[in-house]
Amino acid sequence: MMCLAGVDEAGRGPLAGPVMAAAVILTLEQRRILVQMGLDDSKRLSPRKRTHLFDAMKNLGVCWKAQAASPTRIDSVNILQATLWAMKASVEGLSQGIDLVVVDGNRLIPGLRLRQKAIPRADSLVPAVAAASVVAKVLRDRVMETLSCRFPQYGFEIHKGYPTAAHREALKRLGPCEIHRISFCRKILS
Repeated sequence: MMCLAGVDEAGRGPLAGPVMAAAVILTLEQRRILVQMGLDDSKRLSPRKRTHLFDAMKNLGVCWKAQAASPTRIDSVNILQATLWAMKASVEGLSQGIDLVVVDGNRLIPGLRLRQKAIPRADSLVPAVAAASVVAKVLRDRVMETLSCRFPQYGFEIHKGYPTAAHREALKRLGPCEIHRISFCRKILS
């Protein structure tokens, strides 16, 4: 049977925090159970449903790896290159032999020495990619909730670093903190 790894990311658009990539391999049985539970693109699931699926993946022993790219990396190489770096690291962290990597989007991962296929909206079409989107989103949200304890004045626990009106207002009032992506904040601060 072919071993397929699904890859996706969460957090390309926020003004603060990392971009998180995840790679997931599902067995046929894991895929069947997770699809029955409502596995889908993380953006189409409630936070509670994502957490429920994430916990189910842990209980089922799903093979996954994740990698964050820091705001510093994002500012130094740009969001696309930081995302592709994190995707590559997450795939390379998997211990199993992989026959095909399915990447959500329209770009292959540079330098990855595995057969790849980029599919736009794969997170809605390929269960392993949907699972990767859930892992990436849950982990990124948890990082932002943890960081909100260090920087409570920004409200990261609520908006997770995305450019909401409240976040933009806090950024204008307080200026950026060390987890802001300066390259993303310039337009708001000018």
